[in-house]
Amino acid sequence: MTSNQKQGYFCIAFTTLMFSLMEIALKFIGGDLNPIQINFSRFFFGGLVLLPFAVKKLQKLKAEDVHMEQSDLLYFAFLGFVGMVISMSLYQLSLLHANASVVAVLFSSNPLFVLVLAYLILREPIHIRNIAALLLDVVGIVFIIDPWNMHVEMLGVVLTLSATLVFALYTVLGKRKCAKFGGLVVTCFGFLFGSIELIAVSLIGYIPPAADLLIANGLEKFAYVPFISGYTLENLPIVLFVYLGVTGLGFASYFIAMEKTSANTAALVFFFKPVLAPILAFFILHEQIPMNMIAGILLILAGSMTNLLPGLLKKH
Repeated sequence: MTSNQKQGYFCIAFTTLMFSLMEIALKFIGGDLNPIQINFSRFFFGGLVLLPFAVKKLQKLKAEDVHMEQSDLLYFAFLGFVGMVISMSLYQLSLLHANASVVAVLFSSNPLFVLVLAYLILREPIHIRNIAALLLDVVGIVFIIDPWNMHVEMLGVVLTLSATLVFALYTVLGKRKCAKFGGLVVTCFGFLFGSIELIAVSLIGYIPPAADLLIANGLEKFAYVPFISGYTLENLPIVLFVYLGVTGLGFASYFIAMEKTSANTAALVFFFKPVLAPILAFFILHEQIPMNMIAGILLILAGSMTNLLPGLLKKH
């Protein structure tokens, strides 16, 4: 195993741990902070963590006569709106209505949504194994939802799957710029633009008629969003862990893993997370893992293996 591969696998392990702890950590601070406030802060500070790496990459690209145009910045702003404003707002809201383990497992199915959207939008080829993986994933989701007994709050499931689908759209649309700038640059600027847009959108909730309308329709979380209040000495360690550790270092590590290994290998993060996240949620949050969820996790893992294994074997 080469030095690059060792570093890559270490980054995959670190990213998996960070991403598996994300929903758990967000549960701890969800009662103190507004979900939109969390979104803005974690992507703004996460973007700042990624910025030095992105600048270094842009300098290297400039030497290769690849420059960032105004149209690129506009596209990053669009990506930030889709990924951070829409998808991550739905994601934060889902944590208010579903267990951290359920959100973590369902959101981990986003690579399969990416496959379908990449086929529809980018005309990327889709193979029999991809369809088989998607079917296993869908059956796994049905087992987790458990419509026969409905142990899971349906609103939480709908919000999570909506967030997953929109995030997959963000990923597919981002691929167009990844070919030019690389994933690290695209993610960094998407984070920064998205966090600024979150503030702009949130300001609408400070207009009294708009705030009253939001509150009347059960969307009080979007009215009078606080951006500074709610932070305490008690929640500060978890806040820093989420903003800088999970969002900043976690995403940086993910893209370093892709550079050191491959996109297919780095995608192992989403293979291990559905297993690790519920186990961590069990020990930290004392969330139970019912048999239907174990069956769903196994089916989603089978889907991930069906999708990833041929690519990994081909690399070796």
